[in-house]
Amino acid sequence: MKTQLFDVAWLDAREVITMAELARICALSPAELDELVDDGVLVPVEEGRQERLFSAECVMPLRTAGRLRQDFDLDLFTVELLLGYLNRIEALERQVRTLKAHLPY
Repeated sequence: MKTQLFDVAWLDAREVITMAELARICALSPAELDELVDDGVLVPVEEGRQERLFSAECVMPLRTAGRLRQDFDLDLFTVELLLGYLNRIEALERQVRTLKAHLPY
């Protein structure tokens, strides 16, 4: 029986990651990430540096969109739409958790 090893890292949403790291994690090329930035779907934290930095908060939706892109052979425009919906779903889920926290038991 073969044991699989996984490379695991805990990402804090307050941390920043480079474009190269984001491309590796999300299975998208740096050129595709550049296009997402140019279209306004992906927003870098710091633009003035030589390499763009992104909030770690964007990793999960982008990783999900990248995985769905590979599974269903989606084009980049569809990934942009998908990212918008995934971000909206996450915002709504946060809002529901906040509202539930204010309800009496």
